[in-house]
Amino acid sequence: MGEDEYWQAILNRDRRYDGIFFCAVRSTRIYCLPSCPSRQPRRENVLFFSTSAEAEAAGFRPCKRCRPDLILPSEPHLDLIEKICRAIAEQSDCPPTLTQLASQFSMSPYHLQRTFKRLVGVTPKQYADAYRLDRFKLQLKNKEKVTDAAYEVGYSSISSLYEQASMQLGMNPTTYQNGGGAMQIAYTIVPCSLGYLLVATTEKGICSVKLGDRADDLKSLLFQEFDRASFVCDDLTYQNWVQQILNFLSGSEPHLDLPLDIRGTAFQKQVWQALQKIPYGETRTYQDIALAIGQPKAVRAVGNACGSNPVALIVPCHRVLRSDGSLGGYAWGRDRKQKLLEQESKLI
Repeated sequence: MGEDEYWQAILNRDRRYDGIFFCAVRSTRIYCLPSCPSRQPRRENVLFFSTSAEAEAAGFRPCKRCRPDLILPSEPHLDLIEKICRAIAEQSDCPPTLTQLASQFSMSPYHLQRTFKRLVGVTPKQYADAYRLDRFKLQLKNKEKVTDAAYEVGYSSISSLYEQASMQLGMNPTTYQNGGGAMQIAYTIVPCSLGYLLVATTEKGICSVKLGDRADDLKSLLFQEFDRASFVCDDLTYQNWVQQILNFLSGSEPHLDLPLDIRGTAFQKQVWQALQKIPYGETRTYQDIALAIGQPKAVRAVGNACGSNPVALIVPCHRVLRSDGSLGGYAWGRDRKQKLLEQESKLI
């Protein structure tokens, strides 16, 4: 398609072209969808971009009427990748190798791997591992024996099960089946500049950091999150870690480097790692994070991963904004997000 066809789509406000290209207007520095109901620009002022990320990189802001930053661009390989996902699921007891998938779908292994990861967020092997783990978790919830469930879903041995599944579950399979019943979690709740701060720890590291207005509410949230774990209120053992977080809130310790014991999908962990690389006093957009992890179309998924961040402040999801510069959501309240950002900007 050429620019003449693009321009005709704008004149017709043709929704079929939404996501295929984006139009930007030099005079307003705003970019839109082809179907945008706003007043149509002069042809000489219009530029065309393949993605919203390209438009924003060129200095254009998303239109507040048609919200082009929220649309997923057209993807010619999407149907193919869905077929590959189904093929992996159908063979989950013995997942196909990358070479086997490439042969089955007439693609080079390199192109298949690259395209799959770009659209799904993980490699085919990681997808297969996650799918098998989901089946395994379902078997455990149905009260199957751990050994029976392991062989049912295709784990080759119990040792491989405990090595692979324990890393993804954040606990061993028996503990998971018991709802975290064997987990020992110590927690403390202290007043801070943003209300109350809850810090919960296991023997491996910090598993939860929460902010709120009421100590009892934070405790209830923790107990719901690990509904069958054993809890002890301990204000002393991990006092040094708690103090470092309090120092961060006061601005005297801008960099937190604390041991973590958190669970998440491969995609969530990618996002959380990218958040930890945002320098103190700086912000990024959800689109920036999506680009940073090599998933430019996964803006909404990035937002969901930020919202599921279990350790506030240590993984600084408060530093992520919407493309138009507005705050966006924050699990612990937008006022707290605003205060955190204002403090960090003053101290750099």
